[in-house]
Amino acid sequence: MEMRSILAIVLSIIVLAGYQYFFVKTPPPSLDSNVTQTNSTHAAEKPAVTTPNTEGNASRHSRHPEETPASPSLSVPTALPAGVTPRDITVETGLYKMVFSEMGAGLKQCLLKAYRVSLSPDSPYQDLVKVKPPRLPLVLGLGEAGNIDLSTCYFKANKDAIKLNDGQDKASLTFTARLGNGTRVTKTFIFHKNTYWVDMKVAVNGTTSTSTSLYLYNRPYQPKSRYIFSGPSYYGQDGRKEIKLDPGETESYTGTLDWVAYGDNYFMTAVIPMAPKGPWGIHAEKKDKSGLTAIRVTDLRPVSGSSATGMRNLDVGLYFGPKEIDRLKALGHNLSKAINFGWFDPIAKPLLYLLKIFYRVVHNYGVAIIVLTVLIKLAFWPLAHKSARSMKTMQKLQPKMAKLKEKYGDDKERLNKELMQLYRTYKVNPMSGCLPMLFQIPVFFALYRVLLRAIELRHAPFALWINDLSAPDRLMIGVHIPYLGGIPVLTLLMGVSMYFQQKMSPSSLDPTQAKMMQMLPIVFTFMFINFPSGLVLYWLVNNILSIVQQYYVNKFTD
Repeated sequence: MEMRSILAIVLSIIVLAGYQYFFVKTPPPSLDSNVTQTNSTHAAEKPAVTTPNTEGNASRHSRHPEETPASPSLSVPTALPAGVTPRDITVETGLYKMVFSEMGAGLKQCLLKAYRVSLSPDSPYQDLVKVKPPRLPLVLGLGEAGNIDLSTCYFKANKDAIKLNDGQDKASLTFTARLGNGTRVTKTFIFHKNTYWVDMKVAVNGTTSTSTSLYLYNRPYQPKSRYIFSGPSYYGQDGRKEIKLDPGETESYTGTLDWVAYGDNYFMTAVIPMAPKGPWGIHAEKKDKSGLTAIRVTDLRPVSGSSATGMRNLDVGLYFGPKEIDRLKALGHNLSKAINFGWFDPIAKPLLYLLKIFYRVVHNYGVAIIVLTVLIKLAFWPLAHKSARSMKTMQKLQPKMAKLKEKYGDDKERLNKELMQLYRTYKVNPMSGCLPMLFQIPVFFALYRVLLRAIELRHAPFALWINDLSAPDRLMIGVHIPYLGGIPVLTLLMGVSMYFQQKMSPSSLDPTQAKMMQMLPIVFTFMFINFPSGLVLYWLVNNILSIVQQYYVNKFTD
């Protein structure tokens, strides 16, 4: 039983190691590729039409959809007013710097001041906009299918720039465009102090023959990984859904909506409807192999007003920032559901909250991991202590068990009966030695997810050479080591600690099996080489605590 349980644990860890060793990372293609600047080509790639369904549904992978023609009552100016040169409008707060274009009133750049691309001090700020004009986030589409494209329409801004100073709580920026037949489109952004939340209000005056759509064009923020989702998702009446498309495929949804977003491990750009939740429509289309995805969000509520003075309003919130669980939870609208750790989410999120609590006390996530490890060990201590005592007793019973096997080796039924009687006599459970390890597997996987995906651990330093707990530890010695780059000191220490833990632990295995188990520290060391240093730190501290516990059992338990 002991051998089977350990084998199960090893196989589980090997599956986890495969995530690290076989990540397929491909750098994103140049942003200039597959992005056409001409209006004719852009118009030729209009999004597909979605037939509204107020009951809510999702239609996956619909190809070659039929388009609805643009409303004849609206016309979009194809040329700039005389003497006008479009400007870039910069909005800056303590948290970010956004750059808007007067062409389409789209967002050209969103730099997060608290996050850099790499650990280098001169590394650029993280930019959440990975596309170029005319396909910019937050451009508008009109018409029943959003096929009246306003991305190349001139929107006059009411300000040259905005800098939200300490004395200001908020500031607004308004873009105005005039279409044919007297239709006016107004886009107003309201920026707030100390938050990534932005209010956006759109008003289309003078027509009732249109619906208002908002687009989120984007590409992955980081290199593509086969095992970590990066792309569009939304939270509707059936909970959180990820949109996974191949090039040329589409997916649509109609119904209640809390948010729709484009994100990866650490960052997200989200649209949050502020009007009644439904009905809203989502249409997602993956343009090409570059990862460019267009997400159209459409307000499907009835138009108010007469045909002459009708007004279509679009009232949404925007979140362009980090996936910090406390920040998203405070904003509401189920935004915290955008952070998902997969199957182990119910365990992972409490672990993340505990890490953040400890961090607020010790101000170091490495120390917080150590404190959390001690807490987990204390929680498992009674079970682990009972297991250690049971294994020690089992070791003492080995001679008696060997005699029973020799005596009843040909009678399996009698042998099992005698073994059960022996266990009852000495009050030992052969399975109790495996239970603590089996209980720790979900915790291990959940913590692995946290250390791999939580933005709090991104670029978080510990001590000495360990400057990023979400990355493998490497001690650089001035000489490049093939494949590794540097020395994985923490991983080697973990392997050594595992060796001593194994040597101190009593075992009921036969000599052949025992020799096989002696290879485990070497196997685990190789598997952990590319694991996040925070996870290796957890495993190392856990091994040290197990050694202390085993020493106590060996010395003070008969």
